[in-house]
Amino acid sequence: MSKILFVLTGVDHWTLADGTKHPTGFWAEEAVAPYEALKAAGHEVVVATPRGVTPTVDRGSLAAEVNGGQEGADRIATALASFAELGRPIRLEDVDLDGYDGVFYPGGHGPMEDLAVNADSGRLLVQALESGKPLGVVCHGPAALLAATKEDGSNPFAAYRLTGFTNAEETQAGLADKARWLLQDRLGEIGADFQEGEPWAPHVVVDRNLVTGQNPASSASLATQLLKKLD
Repeated sequence: MSKILFVLTGVDHWTLADGTKHPTGFWAEEAVAPYEALKAAGHEVVVATPRGVTPTVDRGSLAAEVNGGQEGADRIATALASFAELGRPIRLEDVDLDGYDGVFYPGGHGPMEDLAVNADSGRLLVQALESGKPLGVVCHGPAALLAATKEDGSNPFAAYRLTGFTNAEETQAGLADKARWLLQDRLGEIGADFQEGEPWAPHVVVDRNLVTGQNPASSASLATQLLKKLD
């Protein structure tokens, strides 16, 4: 049995370019699908957030229209309710990577607000990448990679092949023109080799120990790749 650290956003909003606070948090499917896959395989999951706050689910991620209908929405809600670890997060600041076999970051717009500039998360990501342990990041979760800085000031994810929520998807979601910055642009600016798939279709990129997924639909496929690396 492996022990996997889930790092979730600690905020319930995303500040837009005009200062408006857009309600958000973590995206339900992106946390639930990997959680269910890992637990079914017998692994342990521990949740960490900045300051140990209880993570907030993006209410939009519970809607029928983003879950293939009401039946899918009900299943996600039930799965989320059984995700007991969400109710007892540890402090991200206190995490010792030596105690874990892998790390996973789900998305939602929340990471754009806090994890993108969180130094504790940035240090953990540097350590995880350098350790060779499986590191999974999906959708807007790669915003956290922006805070990863090595001692020489460089970003360790430069030149890694990866993916994340695309400009096209943000545009189609209606938020691109309201955002202060776009994730795909920023990941390109740090030197990452961003791999863009079709909007909303499953797309997973594996480069060494880093496994990234483009969008919510990629969560289950990402979990499959993480499980392979844990074996």
